[in-house]
Amino acid sequence: MQVTREQVREMDRRAIEDFGIPGVILMENAGRAVAEETWKLAEQNPHARVAILCGKGNNGGDGYVVARHLFNRGMDPAVIMFARPADVSGDAAVNLAIIRKMGLAVEEVTSDDDLCKIEAAVSAADVLVDALLGTGLAGDVRGPIRRAIEIINGSGKAVVAVDIPSGLDANTGQVLGACVATDVTVTFVAPKIGFERADAPAHVGTIVTAEISIPRQVLEEKDG
Repeated sequence: MQVTREQVREMDRRAIEDFGIPGVILMENAGRAVAEETWKLAEQNPHARVAILCGKGNNGGDGYVVARHLFNRGMDPAVIMFARPADVSGDAAVNLAIIRKMGLAVEEVTSDDDLCKIEAAVSAADVLVDALLGTGLAGDVRGPIRRAIEIINGSGKAVVAVDIPSGLDANTGQVLGACVATDVTVTFVAPKIGFERADAPAHVGTIVTAEISIPRQVLEEKDG
């Protein structure tokens, strides 16, 4: 099964509104799945250095969940947030607040003047987690996030993507200005239809599909 961005949004909506599953539970399951693959890529070494680059939306929220689970396994992940705290809302804000209460340091990147923070975190890391942009991206990537993608791609470090490599169009597989080239993409519910199209095969790496508690009835409706 493959899904479009519109179909996966509808699945999320159905799970939350029709079945009463809080979005924060879906985010928890998503982030935990990414943390597991990151742990594997880090060879289950608690001393491995992981940098998690988070956008202001739900992909960033997944990244905060990843940070929590890796921290609980003995790691000390670096968290880079491409937003101000006030710009983060909903379930992502819940998970940001949790890791801050746990004492995890969060660096803020809001302009090109902060690029040194990205370079330092990427340079020091053994594994990178791309939690910058999700399936809803429309238009070319610009600003500090575009520069971050360029730094990631030039680093030679192992990369795990949250749901989709940042900068990839989920439906067409086209690169929207710049796109992270990943080793592993942990995609939620089902692979996105664009993963086999256009530029995508050079960017998605190994695809791992994570079950995040979307009810079986919703999945069967898509297949029916």
